[in-house]
Amino acid sequence: MKKNFDKCLEMLLGHEGGFTDDQDDRGNSMGDGHGNRGSTMFGVTSYNYARYTDKPAPPEVMLLLEHEDVAPIYKEKYWDRARCSDLDSGLDWSVFDFYVNAGGNAAKQLQKIVGATRDGAIGPKTLQVVAEHDTKELIEKMHDARQSYYQSLGQEKYLRGWTNRNKETLKQAMEMYHG
Repeated sequence: MKKNFDKCLEMLLGHEGGFTDDQDDRGNSMGDGHGNRGSTMFGVTSYNYARYTDKPAPPEVMLLLEHEDVAPIYKEKYWDRARCSDLDSGLDWSVFDFYVNAGGNAAKQLQKIVGATRDGAIGPKTLQVVAEHDTKELIEKMHDARQSYYQSLGQEKYLRGWTNRNKETLKQAMEMYHG
């Protein structure tokens, strides 16, 4: 729902934390596309920040970012792309947080759960099929699909953190759900 973006962004930023420069993280392994090594601030990789701003994003730039610098990226590239404003409360958060971690894989998991074409793009047809399902059940199934996805990645170093985040997202999504 449209009114949930600010609340969901706040929860997301709580999950993402601050600055990291973890070279084992596949999410920031591409650098910023301008010859600078990869780093992350509030969950936005230097690569994505550089693409969004069309400017280099070395670690010293990433360190200076504020929440308001990354909010438009999360809105446009994740919330809007995953059509979260068109999803029920709770499911919007479940899909948004997963989409930030897994991109189109989150959309494909939702599509698989509801029996829609698994193209990774949530459009009118997917939304129509989603509307035919119980929201609480979809939230629970998204949690399960997300956990399976994380386990399939073979990155044991991050699995406990991802699992905790997934559990917290489920709890928060259920609190948001107004069934």
